[in-house]
Order: sequence, then C-alpha cells, then structure tokens
Amino acid sequence: MSTDDRPSHEPRLLALDTGGTMTDSFVVDEEANYTVGKAQTTPADEAVGVKRSLDNGLGYWGTSLAESAKSLDGVVYSGTAMLNRLLEREGEGNIGVITTKGFEDHHRMGRGIQSWADLSYAGRLHAREHEHPEPIVPRENIKGVRERTNMLGVPVVSIYEDEIREAVHDLLDRDVRVICVCFIYAYANPGHEQTVAEIAEEIKAERDDDTPVWLSSEQNPVRGETPRLNTLILEAYAVEPSREQLYSIEDTLEAEGLESPFRVLTSSGGTIAPDHDWLVETMLSGPIGGVFGGEFLADKIGIDNLVCSDVGGTSFDVALITEGHYPTRWDQSLAQFLTNIPMTALDSIGSGTGSYLRVDRASHRIEVGPDSAGYLVGVSNEDAGVETPTVTDCTALLGYINPDFFLGGDIPIDVDAAEAAIEDQISGPLDEDPIETARGVLDIVERDMANELRSMVLGLGYSPENYTLVSYGGGGPLHAAGYSLPLDFQDVLIPDWAAAFSAFGCACADAAYRYDRSVDAILQPDFSNADDIADTLTEVYHGLRAQAEEAFERDGIDPETTRFEPSIRAQYTGMLDDLEVDVAEFWDGGLDADDVEAIAEKFEAEFGRVFQRAARSPENGYQLTVAIGEGIAPSPKPELPDEEPVSADDPPEAASKGERSIYWDGEWVDAAIWDMDEIQAGNVIEGPAVTEAPATTMLVPPGFEAPLDRNRIYHLRQTHE
Repeated sequence: MSTDDRPSHEPRLLALDTGGTMTDSFVVDEEANYTVGKAQTTPADEAVGVKRSLDNGLGYWGTSLAESAKSLDGVVYSGTAMLNRLLEREGEGNIGVITTKGFEDHHRMGRGIQSWADLSYAGRLHAREHEHPEPIVPRENIKGVRERTNMLGVPVVSIYEDEIREAVHDLLDRDVRVICVCFIYAYANPGHEQTVAEIAEEIKAERDDDTPVWLSSEQNPVRGETPRLNTLILEAYAVEPSREQLYSIEDTLEAEGLESPFRVLTSSGGTIAPDHDWLVETMLSGPIGGVFGGEFLADKIGIDNLVCSDVGGTSFDVALITEGHYPTRWDQSLAQFLTNIPMTALDSIGSGTGSYLRVDRASHRIEVGPDSAGYLVGVSNEDAGVETPTVTDCTALLGYINPDFFLGGDIPIDVDAAEAAIEDQISGPLDEDPIETARGVLDIVERDMANELRSMVLGLGYSPENYTLVSYGGGGPLHAAGYSLPLDFQDVLIPDWAAAFSAFGCACADAAYRYDRSVDAILQPDFSNADDIADTLTEVYHGLRAQAEEAFERDGIDPETTRFEPSIRAQYTGMLDDLEVDVAEFWDGGLDADDVEAIAEKFEAEFGRVFQRAARSPENGYQLTVAIGEGIAPSPKPELPDEEPVSADDPPEAASKGERSIYWDGEWVDAAIWDMDEIQAGNVIEGPAVTEAPATTMLVPPGFEAPLDRNRIYHLRQTHE
C-alpha cells in the first residue's frame, strides 16, 4: 500500500467487496499506486459501510471520497447481501408461479441432490441430515395450466387460455408481488409463456394492477425445469429486494460527486448495470471476485496453475485456476436450491474467522460453525454483545492479533473477555487449558481448510505440487501458514493487499453481458450435417449478440466499442456432462462447416485435458447443448506494484513495532512485530513474526520466512521442518 500522503493522488479505479463481516475497498490512482480501505459491513444500509471503507482507504492518501469522486473512471461492486438474504430466509415472499399442469410440485419436491447439497462432509455421510430446503413459494401460490411443448420446441397440447385467466386472477387476488411463469421446454419454444404474459397484461389493465410477470424463457432459456424455475424464484425472493441496496450505494457515491458508471460484478466474470433486467447472476459476486483477481495475478506474474483461497469472516472459499483458466459451473446450488446460473467454480465451507465455537454435548468435541458472528467479530468485541466465542477470540488469546489495532483500532479487542468465554464454554467443559484449547480450535479450523484444498485439487486429478497457493481475505494471511503446512504447494503467495483482494478482483473485470440459450443440436460423427449446425449456431449467436448490444446501448456504451465472444457447451452424444469451449477464434460474423469441424477438434482437446484421452468417443457424434454469447466492453484495469527490491535484511527500523508473545507449538515465543506498510520490497520477514496492517495481520510462525518481492507479494515458506 502506498503511504504517500501527498494530496496529488487522483483515484481512477474503485472496487468494492461488501462481505458478511467487512466492507473492503481497493482504490488505484493514475500512477497505479493503490490503497486499501476497510470498515464493518452495515447490513441495514450497505452504503454507510461503503462510504466508511472508502474514506478509510483514501485517508492514507490524505483525501476523501468527496474530494476524489470526480476523478474516478469507474466503480465496481461485489457483495453477499443477496446470498445472505437467501441463507437467512430474509427475502421478500408472496411470489406467484404459473407452470405446466401436473408439475405444480416440482419446486417443492426439487431434486434428490438438494437434500444434501451444501452440507458439510460429515452431514453428507449421515442420512438423518438429508432434508429438502423449505420451499420459498407456498403450494397455494403455484398454479398449473394445461399446455405442452416437446423437447424439440413443437407444441403438442394447445394452451388452455381460460385456465391462464383463472390462475392470473387467483394470484392477483392473493396480492402476490410477482408472477413467475415456467413451462416445460419453454426454452425451446417460448410461445406458451408469451401467451401467459399477453393475457396477464390484459387482466392487469382491467384490474388497474402493476404486478410484474416474469418468464423463464426470457431470463435464462436453458434446459432444466427445476433449476430454471428456482432461478426465477430466487430473482424475485432475494435479488430484487437487494436492488434498492445497490441504488442506495450508487446514490451515495453520486451525492459525493461520482460521475462515472457504477457496475456490479457477476458470477461469470463481467460487470453489469444495477438496473439490468436480471441480477441473479450477481448473487455470488462477493467470493467470486478473488478468483478473477487470481486469474489476473497469475497472468501478470506467469503462473499457470493457481489455487485461490479466501478466508473471510463467515466462510473459507476455494477455487482452481488451471493452465490460466477457471472452470464455469452450471450445477451450482444456493442454499440447497439448484440453479442454472453460470458461475465460476467455487467451493465453500463454513469455516471463517467469525465462526462460532461450541462443545457438542453428545460427542464431547469442539464444533466450529457453520454459523458466524460476521461483522460482530466475537466475544472480544464487547460492544457487539456476542455471547458465544469465535475463531477470532482464539487468535486474540494466542497473541496473533493486536488488541489495540484490530481494524486499525476501530474495534478494541478485549483479550480477557475472550479468555473468559473460551474457558467457560469450551475448555472448562472439556477440562482443558484455555490456551491449549484455543490453539486446538485453530488446528481444527486450519485442518478443515487444508482438507478442503486437498480434496479440490486431488478430486480433479491434480496434485498440490503442481500448484501455487494464493491466500487472501482478512483472515488469509493470519491462517495461511497453518492450512498450507500439510500440503506441498510450489509456493504460497500473500499479496500485500490480501485483505481487499476480492475487491481487487472486481477491478480486474470488464463490463460484460452474458446470454445463454439451449440448442440441443446433434453433430454427426462424420460431420455430414456440419453445414446445418453452422447455420443454426450462426442464427443463435446473432440473436445473443443483439441482446448484448441492446444491454450496452441501455448503459450508454457504444456497441461499436465492444467485442462479441461466443462459446458452446458440448458433449459426446449420450454423455451426461458437457464442457464449455470458446469458439471466438472461429467467429467472424458467422460460422461454416469447416468452423464446426474445428470446434469439434477443440472440444476433443478440452475433453482430453479434463478427462482421460482414452475416454474420448468421437464415434458417438457430438451434442451441442448450450450456445453462449458474451458482449464485452473493456474497462480500466489495475496494475501490479513494481518496486525495485532493496536489501534482503530485516525491514527498516521504521517498520518495527517491538515484540509480542505468541503461542505456537505448545509454547510462548517472542515474535517481532512489523508495520506492513513500512516493509520494503526485498525485505525478508523471519519467523516468529507478525506483520500488521489496519486491514489484516500476517503470521509468520517459527521455522517460516516471508520475503516480499517487487510486486509486494509475500512468499511464505518453511525454512526447516
């Protein structure tokens, strides 16, 4: 972080990450200097926390948001408010659904996987925990209408218009907030859903009613009735109510003088305007930001394989970047609801720094989470009124965090209160020493994190030895040594700006609109119908491009300044899982038979990389499942710091903050305390040591060292076993 206090800094790029605990801001100026701001999240009105975070970060440059807003070229937001609404069931209900007759229960019944999706590993092992999530829409608000379209998009049963009228009147009588329409195979032919919309508009006009009617064929016309309906419902339940939060943040920034665009990060990697028709793609934007930051970092410093690990206040999130790219998932579940939202592949466990600690009465063992104190931190934050100890209380008791410098001193930490709570609720019932218990808790947490990393890497057929680990989030630098120790990564990276790394990732994203559409076209093994496939894809891609251009025009962005990148999801005919293949290199406004053959060859290469080459089955032909079109408007990007390294000796005297006793490996040791902002490129932090910044703390245990490179990235490594 730059510590230059000159008022000449002109912030150009601003990225925000509003998490469940902290709101991080990452600001870049005209010379690629950056500053990191941090403040407690304010769930009731996120704009308050956002402004505090920005003022906190800009304060290091001797300026404020009000003084610098006009110089900004862009602002990107990510957050977890929408997801938290769903997880905590605090969304807005009273939603109406119209679906195909006979399928009124498929939202309530769901899929079998929903009974265990998102459970911990232990929960998946025990059938007693397998329960379907409580439906968001009550059965009485779901109406069936006789109609049927087959999988080819051919209507086989005409729609019963009298039943549409009856269903619409009934739902409006119930005063529903929105009517969601999802018919079987509507993605192949939206005609019947559009008929419902037309009739509903007539009825609304008669009743002077303005209840919106949403069609699944407009939101995301892809195969999968249950996830398609769930996604539409989640848009109404958790996303739409959060739109006001986005407008509040935008209004706050504009009141401070912001004149540049305010955009929101999506789970697939682009940014969209907050008034975009469908915002459900932004539900998981918070933890996803770090993955995009990891991809940017890997590209800049020449790393092919990178494991991204984010330690936040409520969760531990992990993603893999292999050969410079991250995979996209279609089967992601949110709070056990299957969705069809394209999302960057990310795994998460409820092990964050704010996770609550309890002793299980039956097993007499310590349980960590999955619930969390979030922005309230823990018992040690006496003003918060928390009564159950958390992971942060343990780190405070062990001396790892400075009780007078947590969040730059904004949150005083009472170590005695933490010790009393741990002794009363955890170590006492176990008849153990509170210090040993606190360290044992961190061993459990960091072991769970290491297991999550191991299972993700090995589960995909790779090995940690082939990957570099990057650790970030407010708690990443504090726990990196513990959870990386059991694994043999090539290197462990901790960026100087780790606390705001997810926000940094937001700043790396372009303005982009992605549209997906099921095609379900079969390409014969001998490519005899390649011309027909080329015509089909060309027509679909032109439609997707038109959608993207319309969205950019609405944002005031000239479509001529954008580019269009098509891709396709494909599988061998009869195969269950498909793979996404980029076809932009073949697109010049259209495709021909030769392009289709080249796309098949590219799919073969991707299949051989993800699976085994011996499993390739070109003799079965290819099924092209989903066409994807993404319009991209390039946005300003941050630059990595580039400082000339100085001596590899200890940091300069100005960086020293004395010593503090920390507990490690069964004993108290004296650790050097360093001011992270004063450490210079080339300096080596020798353990035992703790480096402190207002936004985070990095622990370098005994037997470890952490040299700082020219890009202000620490390389944490063992010096001996």
